Amino acid sequence: MPGLGKSSNQRKNNHCTKNYPFGLAGRSPGWVTIRADRNSPMTWLDDTLDVLTTADGWCYQSGAEVASEPAALAALALAGHGRTTASRAACQWLAEHQNDDGSVGITASQDEPAWPTGLAVLAWTAAERPKKSAAVVPGRYAANVQRAVAWILTHEGHTLPQAESTGHDTTLRGWPWVEGTHSWIEPTATNLLALRATGHCDHPRAREAVVLLLNRLLSQGGCNYGNTSVLGQELVPHLEPTGLAMIALAGERDPSGRVERSLEYLEVNLSPRTTAASLAYAVLGLAAHGRTPSDLDARLSTAAEQTLRRGASPPRRALLALAALGEACPLIALTRKSSTWGAGVSRTSTDQGRASPGQSKYA
Repeated sequence: MPGLGKSSNQRKNNHCTKNYPFGLAGRSPGWVTIRADRNSPMTWLDDTLDVLTTADGWCYQSGAEVASEPAALAALALAGHGRTTASRAACQWLAEHQNDDGSVGITASQDEPAWPTGLAVLAWTAAERPKKSAAVVPGRYAANVQRAVAWILTHEGHTLPQAESTGHDTTLRGWPWVEGTHSWIEPTATNLLALRATGHCDHPRAREAVVLLLNRLLSQGGCNYGNTSVLGQELVPHLEPTGLAMIALAGERDPSGRVERSLEYLEVNLSPRTTAASLAYAVLGLAAHGRTPSDLDARLSTAAEQTLRRGASPPRRALLALAALGEACPLIALTRKSSTWGAGVSRTSTDQGRASPGQSKYA
């Protein structure tokens, strides 16, 4: 994602004026809680979660300005590991900095581009996840979720007439990093997950996003960040966008076999040199399809050690904590169940009367 090395919008030393001092309090049942004793290879996990409970864990680097992507990832990780009160603190920061139109910008001082909106929806939903035996009841962030989902449904990537020189279908609508630009893999996958988590998996925009993601998978498996080929040359796949796409495509039909080849790509290309973010998304992409690596704990421990040695950024640590949950990760578990949140959001005029993409060679 842009915040993990692709964004030039990170501003350091602009501290958030509000502090959210949550420590070890606020743990509750709900998500599966992983606790490692000090003799296990997962000793890094408790320390990571402790870092994420404070506002300093919601930045791209310690001491930098609080940012939406790290805050949302921290909220998701904390909720997944049962630290509900601490998760809600990060969610509250996101709620307080939601824009009037429902979107969520990059930081408090940068209200656009608003690509973190889908992540905020996932964080709010995870923080209010009811017990498994309870009905899905909107919680304190229901209004925030509804406004954010409405924004997601009314924004889309710029489409282009199909050209022979372009390897992917440029007429499909997903979501861009920046408004007015073409749809990309990661924001499309994130917003699709947000729609699935809030009961909109059958909305035309969600179905079209599925078709887009399948279309952007490379013929030999995996995906690049947006394009499939340039000047007739197929691009190389990358672990991070492929893993995120696999999470978003879990449970979807794919007669083309590209999803299976993408999962095989993830399994073959994970190595001890794989960096934290790529490892986390690859592991979660596999876990979403019931293929969690058998040596997950050892892989994550090695990555955590290497990441700390390099001066780990909080979002990378949050991603490793999410990967430690496997199939119980909120990014996977939330999007496998329907929700009544956002049910009152109406379709936009651009969606009314527009058929959901039907069966194609990609679906």
